[in-house]
Amino acid sequence: MVTPEAVPSALPSGRPNRRPPLARELAFGLSLFALYAVAAAVPVAGDRHAAAADHGRRIHDLERTLHIAAEKPLNDWLAAHRSVAVVANYEYATVYLISTLWVLAWLYRRRPERYRVARNSFALINVVGAVCFALWPVAPPRLVPDLGFVDTVIEHGTWGSWGSPVVDHADRLAAMPSLHVAWALWVSVELARLSVRRWLQAVSLLHVFVTLYVIMATGNHYLLDAAGALVVVLFAYVVTDRDAGRPRAPVVPPEDAFFLAVESDRTPQHVGGLIFLDAPDGSPSRADVIAMLRGKLDELPRLGQRMTPASRLRRRRWVGHPVIDWDWHVHEEVLAEGGDAALNALVGALQSEPLPRDRPMWRMILVRGYAPDRSAVVFLMHHVVADGMGVITHVLRMLTPPDALPAAGAGPSAARRALGTAAGIAQLATEPRQRTRLRSSGTAERAFGTFRLPMADVRDLARKHRVRVTDVVLCALAGGLRRVGPPVDGPEGGPALRVAVPLMTGGPVVPPEGNHTSAVMVDLPYGPMAEVERLRALAAATRRLRSGTRALASAFVMQRASRALPPVLHDAFARAVYGGRTFQAIATNLPGSNTPTRLAGARLIVAHPIVPTGPGAPLAVGALGWTGMLNMGISAEATLVADMDALCDAMRDVIEELGAAEAPQAPGTAPAQAARRGRGPSVPG
Repeated sequence: MVTPEAVPSALPSGRPNRRPPLARELAFGLSLFALYAVAAAVPVAGDRHAAAADHGRRIHDLERTLHIAAEKPLNDWLAAHRSVAVVANYEYATVYLISTLWVLAWLYRRRPERYRVARNSFALINVVGAVCFALWPVAPPRLVPDLGFVDTVIEHGTWGSWGSPVVDHADRLAAMPSLHVAWALWVSVELARLSVRRWLQAVSLLHVFVTLYVIMATGNHYLLDAAGALVVVLFAYVVTDRDAGRPRAPVVPPEDAFFLAVESDRTPQHVGGLIFLDAPDGSPSRADVIAMLRGKLDELPRLGQRMTPASRLRRRRWVGHPVIDWDWHVHEEVLAEGGDAALNALVGALQSEPLPRDRPMWRMILVRGYAPDRSAVVFLMHHVVADGMGVITHVLRMLTPPDALPAAGAGPSAARRALGTAAGIAQLATEPRQRTRLRSSGTAERAFGTFRLPMADVRDLARKHRVRVTDVVLCALAGGLRRVGPPVDGPEGGPALRVAVPLMTGGPVVPPEGNHTSAVMVDLPYGPMAEVERLRALAAATRRLRSGTRALASAFVMQRASRALPPVLHDAFARAVYGGRTFQAIATNLPGSNTPTRLAGARLIVAHPIVPTGPGAPLAVGALGWTGMLNMGISAEATLVADMDALCDAMRDVIEELGAAEAPQAPGTAPAQAARRGRGPSVPG
């Protein structure tokens, strides 16, 4: 197999029940406290303090009617015992918080499979509490003067406790329900569910009763506030346990939804491949292909799933599509005239049509009439489902025998990843603006072309010039464009043409679903020069591909930071950064297979990549290594070049010129040393 261009993994490899990102959890926790602050600012009819005091009196009167008003005797006794009162004040202020944070941290670290449900129940407790505080504020007994309670914090000068000047900013009108009791109950329930040692469960249960005593004796809550807490906790667990027991549809992550945001009727975002089959008998039949795909639905779930409708605040989810329309997903096209021109025109037309979002977002077209002994297959899949690597993985799993991409190397440690990401963000922030632009007409019409080269020849060329295959592909792109001469904006012959080069940033194994690449911007030398000089300058520019820092930063923004944005802001961000304002073309070098395989019984002989263009970026080039050949697929706005075949021929000519060019002298040879001292021919090292 061809080795893909890759950088150190930006993300740990996936595993079941993995912990959610810590930064996201901390932000979530802060948002709960922010909600608590917002609740305190919600206006109520009349004066908020007067309304809260009136609600407190009503609760106290109800308790007296029910003969359960135990707070006043407890408060009188505690107020008369200063030392006990100070201890009670500190217990009220600290123990519930420490115990809750300890359980959350322990669950996050040691029991991630339980953490999510526990966190959700805890969050729901606080959300319900905040809503109660906002809609029906209640003053605690100590703040209702006519009830006669002693404020033990003020009376005994307990520094830092609730009611003291240090925390005077806290909402004091939040008695119903008692979150102190609710948090203590939550801790006790979680410890019981974890089946921890019985003595620890006993201590936790004791803490619940101590908290119940303290909230009443200090005059901070009524007994009915504790009853309200019990109801809230029960409600939270009923909701979250029911939700946990029901499998949820997987969310469309932001890095995948990114390509929905940037798509328009003029820039469809489906990836794919043009596959040629050795089929003198006309195989495979459409029925054969459908039968093969039906057998892969469990292994490749996105083939049978669609997305839920869009929302400005909620992310889409993948859900099962009730009935797959096989007539639409798998159909036949018959070329009126055979040959490459007719086939490429068909591919261009298919690229011009956005895939509908009300069904699984893929198509497979069987093309008849290309050649007497050949069948062609066009496989298209939306970028929200998979990137180029994912599409290849889908195809490899459809083949007989099934194949797989080579595993990538192990990623860096967390510390190295963090440092690399920080360095990459700094590099991206200081990136100079692009000066040369390809003229994009914004048309939806696409032109498509292909050509092939022996992989061994390209590798020998790259080895001779001490560059990588990707460098050769990029040089062919720049030199070919220069020769064909598409119109540009900017300095004539511009100094550079900025191209987005996707790199692998996922785990060692590429799953079929999702986007696991991040783009690095490379400035291709675009001025008039010999192609060998262009290749040398380009190889120096692409060293950033191998450092990994920019790719790590790009992956962090796409896969981490974007998760903090609601969909409406994420979509706006995607449209702002992706396209002609950032780059002019896309170029990707993809791995493939060298294993003889069959698709629905027919021998696969050639596969060319189909890569979508970006908004305002009218050109996309894909290279795919397959069965000993480097197969190129070029997509462009139909108005960019007058003749796509001419561009393909020009790119091929560039590679042939590089193959014929003299190799540079090795750095340690005498001619190279003489050149560095100013004697003899100048040859870069």
